[in-house]
Amino acid sequence: MQINLIGTATLYKRETWRFLKVWNQTLVAPMITTTIFLAIFALALGGNARMIHGMHFINFIAPGLIMMAMVQNAFANTSSSFMIAKLQGVIIDWLTPPLSAAELEMGFMLGGMTRGLMVGCTVAVAMSLFVPLEVHSWAYLLFFSLAATMMLSLFGIITGIIGNTPDQVSAISNFFVTPLSFLSGTFYSVNDLPVFFQHISHANPFFYMIDGFRFAMTGASDTDPALGVWVLLGVNTLLFMLARLMFARGWRLKS
Repeated sequence: MQINLIGTATLYKRETWRFLKVWNQTLVAPMITTTIFLAIFALALGGNARMIHGMHFINFIAPGLIMMAMVQNAFANTSSSFMIAKLQGVIIDWLTPPLSAAELEMGFMLGGMTRGLMVGCTVAVAMSLFVPLEVHSWAYLLFFSLAATMMLSLFGIITGIIGNTPDQVSAISNFFVTPLSFLSGTFYSVNDLPVFFQHISHANPFFYMIDGFRFAMTGASDTDPALGVWVLLGVNTLLFMLARLMFARGWRLKS
């Protein structure tokens, strides 16, 4: 089957330039906010006094904060794109070009991933001024960065299709994305929780992206990062198929 590379690349370029035009809001603001988070938690919980996995607390939470910034912005990019198009009444323009459901999905998904990865880079640069950041495994770092931003970009697409109002999109973000991010082991070791809550944490896909990314940077993890690879591959496959089906049927897009 022939793929419309020009059309997909054009859509990707459009999604990329959409957030680059307001780089101070989409790139600089998350960098400042996440760095402030680091400072607050380090000061409140003893950044150099408390130890987790044999490292200072501030070194433990830094990878999780970077990943949180990446995935939240990947989600925001795709979900906001759909909501703006629905409010402006121009979403039908996406369905008229000769682009298949998979090509539309790829264009939006890659745009969200690009924003997430760029935010991750800016946040890492800012944090490196206060925390010594190292890379334990470049392979895992690359995989979890791509897989995590892909997962939230796809979830943002699905959210944007489902939601017809900004309130509906905000509700999904507030009741799913934010809680799952904070309850993923970003600020604590899941192994320190009671057994029951450990099982609950292991059912959270955000846990595997945070834990895998932390392993990639520090070499410490609460579970086998290889398990996280399979979990994220499975979740991304399901989300990709669901988003493609929504595009193909035009559900809440054509009406």
